Amino acid sequence: MTHGSQRERTIGVEGISRVEGEGSLRVSVRDGTVTNVALEIFEPPRYFEAMLVGRHFSEAPDITARICGICPVAYQMSACAAMEDACGVVVDERVTALRRLLYCGEWIQSHALHVYLLHAPDFLGCADAVELAERDRPAIERGLALKRTGNLLMETVGGRAIHPVNVRVGGFYRAPDRDVIAALGEPLRHARDAALATVRWVGGFDFPDVVGDYRYVALRHPEHYAIERGRPTSADGSDFDVAHFADLVVEEHVERSTALHARLGGRHYLTGPLARYAINGDVLPSIARQAARDVGLATRVDNPFQSIVVRAVELVAACDEALSLVEAYEPPDPPATEVAPRAGIGTGATEAPRGLLFHQYEIDERGTILRARIVPPTSQNQLTIEDDLRRVAQAGLDLDDHDLQWRCEQAVRNHDPCISCAAHFLDLEVVRS
Repeated sequence: MTHGSQRERTIGVEGISRVEGEGSLRVSVRDGTVTNVALEIFEPPRYFEAMLVGRHFSEAPDITARICGICPVAYQMSACAAMEDACGVVVDERVTALRRLLYCGEWIQSHALHVYLLHAPDFLGCADAVELAERDRPAIERGLALKRTGNLLMETVGGRAIHPVNVRVGGFYRAPDRDVIAALGEPLRHARDAALATVRWVGGFDFPDVVGDYRYVALRHPEHYAIERGRPTSADGSDFDVAHFADLVVEEHVERSTALHARLGGRHYLTGPLARYAINGDVLPSIARQAARDVGLATRVDNPFQSIVVRAVELVAACDEALSLVEAYEPPDPPATEVAPRAGIGTGATEAPRGLLFHQYEIDERGTILRARIVPPTSQNQLTIEDDLRRVAQAGLDLDDHDLQWRCEQAVRNHDPCISCAAHFLDLEVVRS
């Protein structure tokens, strides 16, 4: 780090590690005002959309699951929804329930990972989860136990915890027996108690006094907290069918980043826990709504640093939803609806742990994929993350370089667990001239 006059100050984060890809951050300040923020992503092209072209539509769930080891179910469910939409198929409600149970497992393991290992150290003055474990071993053990329960659900329903192998277009290759699903009840009850303890724990953290100006977008379902299905909805009350929403979202490439930037109707927006909570909080399970009230959460949370509390509330919801699904489980018979290919375009959207994810495919009458489009939460959130960094940097200009670096790292981690895990190893350069 180098220092000069206060008239010009450049915050340069040259290497972001422990993310999906590579990135950097540069903040320019002149006369006490942040004039530019650039979150530069160097992630190499992965070519999944090109890889799908020419493949059979039934292969999409298994191929797209490889996009992410943390949230493969999100990619599988979105792919299945899109292909079923293209082929005009509606699956049995028991298949839908089993899909929701699998998705709850992913939410549990992903949220536990993010809250305990990636995000909580920020608020407790720890460099990483290892240091946090030395200070508060019971907390880390609680987080790891929650993650194991999520993995157990994914293994039981999906066949394995990473890149499940039991998912297919139309449903599942095999439906678990009742007694196998019933055995999940006890670990889920323990997990729900641990999730409630998590809300109380993170609800006591000290949060910077920052308020974001967000355009929230998430799936909305009238009967339950949207996970595996729903209509894309904005917090201002606008809603869209999934295909129309996909048409309205325009991605653009900017020279400084290999990650695309998405806009909805020409404006940037935010997906993820804060958006879901603002749009769906009224249909949270009652136990999760009470947990939110107990730690003083309003019906809408605009402090991005409090996203860790909202994630913990969603953790309670996922455990409670999973337990309800286990207790009501009826094996789908058959485990999948047969899906015959037909020429057409299909779009599917679900809520990955970090936010809204949608897929769109065009297939021919033989089921060959002609075109594929996959829009992950990161590309939808990136412009809003930059806005947050601008706001946080402006508010923190009186901090010394180390503390300002820490605050910028937190600002990234608030929104995206894949990017956020990098922040403890950011290389911050402050240049004053």
